[in-house]
Parts: sequence; C-alpha cells; structure tokens
Amino acid sequence: MRKIKGGLGRPRLAVFRSHKAIYGQVIDDQAGQTLAAASSHELGKESKMTKTEQAFKVGEALAAKAAKKKVKKVVFDRRRYRYHGRVKALAEGARQGGLEF
Repeated sequence: MRKIKGGLGRPRLAVFRSHKAIYGQVIDDQAGQTLAAASSHELGKESKMTKTEQAFKVGEALAAKAAKKKVKKVVFDRRRYRYHGRVKALAEGARQGGLEF
C-alpha cells in the first residue's frame, strides 16, 4: 500500500468517516501542519440532512476554508474508504467549492 503525501504546493485532503460524522482536513505533510479542517459537527443539530448531504456541505466548507489559505490544488487521500457514498459526496462538494484534485 502506497502512502499519499502532500506538500505546500499540493497539500493532502484527508478524509475520516465515522458512523455518525465525517471529517476533512487539508494537511501540509512537509511542515506537519493542518491548513484547514471541517466536520459535520459544525453543521449543527438543527440541520435535518442525510449523512451524504452533510458530507457534501462539509466538502464545500472545507474548500471555502482552504481558499482563505490560498490553497487551490490538493491530493485526495480517501485512506481505506471506498470512493462512493459519503466520501464521494465530500469530494464532489470540495470540487464544487473550488478545489482541484
């Protein structure tokens, strides 16, 4: 299994999916810093969305936070998760928000 690494020019967008929430981080591996992060917890309890819709919103929020840090291109790290469902929705939300993979 290969490890995905991101640098300052193209940081890594890492995804973590639990049973209840989804998290995304834009990480500069060379400096060891998280540049931007978003999770479904930030959406609040009042939102009556499905988990897939929440993942899409998290992707959009992550892209907006990354844009503030002037990050446009990233390497997508889905880890061991298959590219479908919530992971795919997060990626599509990030793309719609302006990130390029």
